[in-house]
Amino acid sequence: MLLDTHALLWFQSDDPKLTATAKSTIEDPANERWLSPISLFEIALKNRLGKLPLPASFGTLYPASLQLDDIHLLPLEVRHIEPLTTLPLHHKDPFDRLIAATALVEALRLVSADPLFDAYGLTRLW
Repeated sequence: MLLDTHALLWFQSDDPKLTATAKSTIEDPANERWLSPISLFEIALKNRLGKLPLPASFGTLYPASLQLDDIHLLPLEVRHIEPLTTLPLHHKDPFDRLIAATALVEALRLVSADPLFDAYGLTRLW
C-alpha cells in the first residue's frame, strides 16, 4: 500500500482522525507499506512554513521513524512522473497528483482520507 502524507502523519502520531480500517491496514504485518518521497518534501515544506510543527527536527524524524514503522521509501522515477503529462486534473494539489500517479504506476492501494483520489480509478482505503 502507498500512504498519503496525512495518513503517514496521523498513523505516526496515533491521531484519531485515522480510521480504524486505515490503522489496521497499515499495522497489518502482511501489508508492505510504501511512501513517496514527495510526501517527505511536503512535510519538510509545511514544517518550514510553520504549518506543520514536528515533535523533533525533520532530520531526526526521517528516515528513523520510517524504519521504525517498516515504511519503505519508493524511489521517485520518471515512470512515476510521466503520467502527470496526461493525468486529468481532478486534484489541484501537485503533491497529490504525483501520489496518485505513483499508486497507479505501482498498482498500489492508497491509504488516504481524500475522496478526490477516487476519480483516478485507483484503490483507496480509508
